[in-house]
Amino acid sequence: MLSLKKFLRKKNYIHVPLVFTATNHFEVVAKINGISGRFILDTGASNTCIGFDKIEFFNLVSKESKIKAAGAGATNMKTLISTKNTIEIGKWGKRKQKIVLFDLTHVNEALTTHDALPVDGIIGADVLKKSKAIIDYGKSCVYLKQ
Repeated sequence: MLSLKKFLRKKNYIHVPLVFTATNHFEVVAKINGISGRFILDTGASNTCIGFDKIEFFNLVSKESKIKAAGAGATNMKTLISTKNTIEIGKWGKRKQKIVLFDLTHVNEALTTHDALPVDGIIGADVLKKSKAIIDYGKSCVYLKQ
């Protein structure tokens, strides 16, 4: 019987390692507009998000949004939206990626309180769905369809 990795490779998936953190999150390195950052992989987040403090770092062009963000103990947070971004995770990539921007201070404070490093953002269900992601929790990796 084929291993999951070999089976998915035949189905044109790529393998991307994940880092399991002290806070029981999986982190992944991703490039936004060609710039590398650290992101939490979050199946419960509807959108891929980046903190307001990283707008210039990732060369994001943003505009006002009527959407209010909620999560990780915070609600009704102001957001901006950035469209037409590129995203790369391993050898997988997409253009015209929408990214929600909001204050991730509360997320990073929670991480650092538990001896984890702060992150640049969150890879959400929007990207996971587009990439037909399969998470292998036992092997700490994610498979993304090319």
